Amino acid sequence: MATMNAPANERRHIPERRNAGGALHATHFSALDWTAMVLMIVGGINWGLVGAFEFDLVAALFGDRTSGPRLVYALVGIASLYAIYLLSKMAARQH
Repeated sequence: MATMNAPANERRHIPERRNAGGALHATHFSALDWTAMVLMIVGGINWGLVGAFEFDLVAALFGDRTSGPRLVYALVGIASLYAIYLLSKMAARQH
């Protein structure tokens, strides 16, 4: 008599998923985390443009010699410091 259940030895082709789920749960970011990441990306792109083409995008958008670029630079710096905290929090969560 045939059964509908597959024998246990025929299920070896299914990949192990025990470790994959843990990686997904460790990457939940809050709004503050996303804001910090976006600010660091903006800062990284700006530094890339300064290094490659001597073009400061932030100063071009907000005007040179105004408080706008200084505010953006300060926010990028604060976001970078927050990212150090975020990375340490993520590293502690994995252990």
